[in-house]
Amino acid sequence: MSLPNSLTLLRIFFVPLLVALLLTTQRNMDLWAVGVFLAAATTDLLDGYFARRRAQISRLGILLDPIADKLLTSAAFISLVELHLIHAWIVVIIVGREFAVSGLRAIASSEGFIIQASDLGKAKMVLQVAAITAIVLEPRFPAIRPVAWLLLWLVVVSALTSAAHYFWKFWRKLDADIKGLARHRVVVLPGTEARAEEKDVAAQR
Repeated sequence: MSLPNSLTLLRIFFVPLLVALLLTTQRNMDLWAVGVFLAAATTDLLDGYFARRRAQISRLGILLDPIADKLLTSAAFISLVELHLIHAWIVVIIVGREFAVSGLRAIASSEGFIIQASDLGKAKMVLQVAAITAIVLEPRFPAIRPVAWLLLWLVVVSALTSAAHYFWKFWRKLDADIKGLARHRVVVLPGTEARAEEKDVAAQR
């Protein structure tokens, strides 16, 4: 397995460890959780960097990378709801968006094309990492609460905006494919079937 894909899988393996650290109430577990979370988020930067540098961009990596991102951030947000550090309805919007985009990617893949991450999607991921880090550290450093909530609202806005952009890209691609098929459609007029069969018979003689 290539290094970029190995890093992506490593990010997935970080998820249960992150949840365990977040939900453990022992001393300094929040700092350990932030460390693990940032280490996992760093693999997101490294796998893309090595994939481009080593020319190891693969179909598997393109599909697996956003899944790993969504597992990591969704697990963190759901854990923060359990810790009563964030409202559940906000997480429903964020996680629901992730499921919707993942479903869209699956449909697009079945149609033979891949929806790659956009700049909006990448910005959303950066904001999520910053927001989750700030919210986890908020009980220890109450002064960062306004920053944490500002980042959280930016996550909600970027999540909805990037989702709309992905759906627009999908429908535009689908519409282009439909129009392409329409231009190449063969129209058979009534009465031409018999003449076509006669020509075939004549050609066989």
